[in-house]
Amino acid sequence: MSLGLIMNIATAGINTAQSQLRVVSDNVSNIHTPGYVRKIADQQSLTTQGMGSGVEIARVRLATDRFLQASTLNASADAGRETVRYELYDRIQSLFGDPGGDTSFFSNIDKLFGEFAAAAEMPTSAAARQSAVWKTQAVFEDAKRISGQIQAVREDADGRIQSSVETINGLLEQIDKLNREITRATVTGADATGALNAQANLVDQLSGFMDVRLTQRSAGGVEIRTGAGLLLVGNSAGRLEYNRAGAVGGGTNFNDIMVHEPSGSVRSLNEGLVSGELKGLLQLRDVDTVQAAEQLGELTAKLADELNRAHNASTAFPAPSVLEGRNTGMSEITALSGFTGSTTIAVVNAAGVIQNSAEIVFNGGTMTVNGVAATPATFLTVLNAQVPGLNASFTDGKLKLEATGGNGVAIADDATTPSSKAGRGFSHFFGLNDLVSTTGISNYETGMTGASQHGFAPGQTVSFRFSDSNGVKIRDIEVTMPAGGGTMSELLNHLNDPVNGAGRHGTFSMNAHGEVVFTGRGSPPAQMSVVNDRTSQTPSGVSMSELFGLGGTRTARAGTFEVRGDITSNPGNLALGRLDLTVPAGTPALSAANGDGARLLAAAGDLSTRFGAAGGVAGSSSTLSRYASDMAGSIGAKSNLTESAASGAKALLNEASSRRSSFEGVNLEEELVLMTTYQQAFNASARLIQAASDMYDTLFGMVR
Repeated sequence: MSLGLIMNIATAGINTAQSQLRVVSDNVSNIHTPGYVRKIADQQSLTTQGMGSGVEIARVRLATDRFLQASTLNASADAGRETVRYELYDRIQSLFGDPGGDTSFFSNIDKLFGEFAAAAEMPTSAAARQSAVWKTQAVFEDAKRISGQIQAVREDADGRIQSSVETINGLLEQIDKLNREITRATVTGADATGALNAQANLVDQLSGFMDVRLTQRSAGGVEIRTGAGLLLVGNSAGRLEYNRAGAVGGGTNFNDIMVHEPSGSVRSLNEGLVSGELKGLLQLRDVDTVQAAEQLGELTAKLADELNRAHNASTAFPAPSVLEGRNTGMSEITALSGFTGSTTIAVVNAAGVIQNSAEIVFNGGTMTVNGVAATPATFLTVLNAQVPGLNASFTDGKLKLEATGGNGVAIADDATTPSSKAGRGFSHFFGLNDLVSTTGISNYETGMTGASQHGFAPGQTVSFRFSDSNGVKIRDIEVTMPAGGGTMSELLNHLNDPVNGAGRHGTFSMNAHGEVVFTGRGSPPAQMSVVNDRTSQTPSGVSMSELFGLGGTRTARAGTFEVRGDITSNPGNLALGRLDLTVPAGTPALSAANGDGARLLAAAGDLSTRFGAAGGVAGSSSTLSRYASDMAGSIGAKSNLTESAASGAKALLNEASSRRSSFEGVNLEEELVLMTTYQQAFNASARLIQAASDMYDTLFGMVR
């Protein structure tokens, strides 16, 4: 071996040790840098014509483990999803107040019934009436506030989705830029570890927003795909696109998050997204908040309906001169058909003495008024003829009874065979003496049958959106109202048509109470919402989705209730008494001291009623008090569940990060050992150079 070769080998050793010491010094200086991955300088031997010629640095790489990295990325995505769900759902739970507290929404419902119990003992007390009215109004105002705040949480989540998409796009651009730097360094043999470290930190940030999969590129850098396989970063960066909805309400339909892949193809990100902050926001916006709003809507609607049931069975003293019902969403004939039992409509004077009355006996499609036969088409004419001083009319879906001559109108069902349609008495069905009014249709048990006229003109359209259980759009379908006889059976058959209707995604059906429900196909079943409803029922002007509670109308109704305006301004109009049909002629059938109506109102919370399916809870019969209690428990339990899930996900992330950090992070003791080793190698190579130099000097001396 020549002295020149010895010098070259020793020089290579010095250069290699110097490079390794530089890597060690970089590691030590970054020991406290968050996210820093230690570098490793891999060395390899050099050979020339089969003979060893020294050593060199093959590459400087990061101490990464792809399995630990994948585990951390998955844990980060799960933590992002669960943390944001808990953060926002905790806001929803706080809206209702402490379920065990004295001021929560649910405890205020119980207090409402207590106010009516107190009014029953003092029906003539203006203070007791005022207190009952204020408490009732306060409950419905609270429901409106909560409903609005739930939609505000949805709007907040929607806005955060937009912000997250913008942040993700920035991360993708930076990752792609670093990909190009890493590729150039790889090709030229330069040190790319700085870019690799920066890229790893960006990928960690990205994993908090969505589940991602990494693949190392042969030219250097990474290829990033979503968990469902959508390409986010390849030879160039992809781009996410999302347009937020703006103002959010119960019927709002949201756009999908679209992925523009580097190849130019555009696909929905919502489908297949399983974790990350984006998934948590989507689940909170499209599932969790909707379920809470649906349950609140069902509870509030039933509370209003049961109070109205009791109020319609009662009357104020003196009796009001006008009883005007709510919009039924039906024609006169459809609304008046299907009643059974009997009721009495009476015209009473200011002293409560009955002046004229009509006993109405219903028999499905016909009825008698004081024994005179009538049909739904002739009912109002016969009624007006049988009760002098009464003017009955039906306009725009509303029944109106008006007494003349300074008299009032009162209604009482037969004690043995009360009138009934879809579980509601005559006055209750039409809302003639409601305590709680609403701006729309709030009860979807219409009492219709297959033979009933729906009243929607042929050619009108309604657009449905069908989505999977995660809110991912499957398809939008526009359905046109069919021509024909105009019956509900025809409408349902058309809606269920697999070609012209929604038959491929589910089935519309009508139960025994006239409620139209949608049952999705598949497992889990498809969900239905209404994108656009251009239908208008004649004569009421109500759309099909409003009449049957399709889409988001059930979610939005909690904010539509309030105590009737004339009762709020004058609590004396509160119906706390009942019409007594057993008194002798000429004797007052109404009395200011009668508190029987107030007792009915006080007992409304303990009467069993039908609750529809809402918020993932199946329909069942329950009392208002029990349903409110169950709902309070459900919301509290779900809040605790999201908190536990968030805590568990964070713990898993900490564990995964700790394992990864222990492998990838800088260990000062190990680095000091390596530093000593490389110093010794440097010194040894230097001594070789010194020895070779001495030998050269000796040779030169011999030559001289």
